[in-house]
Amino acid sequence: MGSGGSLDAEYSLKADVPAGAYHVICDNIIIRAVDVEFSLLHRRDGADTVLATWQEHFEPLPKGDYSAQAYELDVEAPAIDYKSGDELVFRYTGLGSTAMMAFIPNGDGEITRGRIPNITLPK
Repeated sequence: MGSGGSLDAEYSLKADVPAGAYHVICDNIIIRAVDVEFSLLHRRDGADTVLATWQEHFEPLPKGDYSAQAYELDVEAPAIDYKSGDELVFRYTGLGSTAMMAFIPNGDGEITRGRIPNITLPK
């Protein structure tokens, strides 16, 4: 995804989520230098509440190597009091690149020497 483009990955919640660290793994393939804004959102009845947001700059690997680059961190966020139909949304938005596919989450896992993106909720 490139400049101004964003994508959402939604997960239907099944219970309350306590405040704490969300462990985010989002290994990726970088085609062009890009800044990416990441957000964790709580979606209820079509309205989004921002739980956390952060930015990261990524550079492509040298010599046209399109292997996955590791990206992993813990993000603090408030508790979610569950209501039927609630969703946790992981959004990523490309900033500052003209390439449409500058940032690609690694959906190929080990094939590209990386991990499938995932989030571990606080316990």
